[in-house]
Amino acid sequence: MAKQWVTVANKTGLRYFKHETRKHGKQFDRYYSVRFRIDGKLYHYGIGWLSDGIPEKVRKQDPELGFEDYCLRLMREYKANVKSGSGAQSPKEKRKLEEARRLAEQEAEAKNAKENISFDDYIHHRYWPDKAGKIKPKTIKNEQMLYNLHIKNEIGILPMKDVNNDHIKNILAGMTKQAGRTKQYALQVIRQVYNHAKLNSPIEKSDWPKFDNAKRRFLSIEEADRLLEALAKHSQNLHDEAMMSLHCGLRFGEIASLTWNCINWSAGTIAILNAKTGSRTAYMTARVREMLQNRQMRNPKPDDLVFPAKTGKKAVQASKRFADVVDALGLNDGVTDGKMKITFHNLRHSFATHLFETTGDLYLTQKAMGHSTIAMTQRYSHMSDDRMRQGAQALEQRLNANREEAGQGKVVQFRR
Repeated sequence: MAKQWVTVANKTGLRYFKHETRKHGKQFDRYYSVRFRIDGKLYHYGIGWLSDGIPEKVRKQDPELGFEDYCLRLMREYKANVKSGSGAQSPKEKRKLEEARRLAEQEAEAKNAKENISFDDYIHHRYWPDKAGKIKPKTIKNEQMLYNLHIKNEIGILPMKDVNNDHIKNILAGMTKQAGRTKQYALQVIRQVYNHAKLNSPIEKSDWPKFDNAKRRFLSIEEADRLLEALAKHSQNLHDEAMMSLHCGLRFGEIASLTWNCINWSAGTIAILNAKTGSRTAYMTARVREMLQNRQMRNPKPDDLVFPAKTGKKAVQASKRFADVVDALGLNDGVTDGKMKITFHNLRHSFATHLFETTGDLYLTQKAMGHSTIAMTQRYSHMSDDRMRQGAQALEQRLNANREEAGQGKVVQFRR
């Protein structure tokens, strides 16, 4: 049945139709709408049911306002906005603007609350509870240790909005004995808290500590063989992991994640999946192939880890026995600079150094290491002192040969 619109007397532009069954008070409920023309164009907007009443906010401002007068007020508002081309020109636009305004007010209130909460309260009651289950418990424990040692005393009691760059500089000034990486980690914790709160961080780009943590030492062939032999006496598993790094350039995390379906026996390759800079292919040496074949004699399943931890799960880090064996061999005797000490990661650096020394191919070395840029690989060209020395000697021989051909002491005249 078509709606029977009724025009309200003495109220131009306002009309309604009655609900067929629902009542409001003693009368049937009414649905009101308004319409008007601007430059010959008809605008027709529904306002709402009489039973819905006037919005509470409007009623508080004008308690005596009736529903029909409320509808006419909206019509005048829409009409004026259509003429001016600004503001809400329909109930739909009005609802959108009001919703946007409401959300903006909520965001402002939430931001104000976060800005005024102390850094200590936020990190303890919002940041870490939200991170629980999303990051490793060990990571949270490390963050808590850094916070308690280096951050809390400086900014813990301050409201988030009051922490400024001077406080950051004071934190760094109090960490003079800490390594550059530790300083970076402390600033990273602060920055992550501000990112979590969606507030501007007080840390400036210039505050970020710069340090060179790149390993500068590699094992000679003789040292590498001694190390592998010693590791085999203590742990066959650790020996095999070290061989994978020395012969194939794998990071420990890549070794720990390796499964048997990554081994391609016919091609002699190893698929390194989801590595730090993407997937890549490594190639087996004869010794690595033999070692892997010996491990495969246990009849593993394709998805089994090649180097599982004692628990059967993926290992998190290399066994501490590695450091014990290195110390027993005296490889770190007298070495105080961390960049020069032999760690498990040095095995990968030794692989890259010897690969470059053998091939002289920086691009090949980059691909074998899985580096995203050639700049990361260029350090191995600097580390290859023996190759540079050989190059210098070859150049000297060439120059001496040319000198002998020209005659000892002979002066060559050049044209102007």
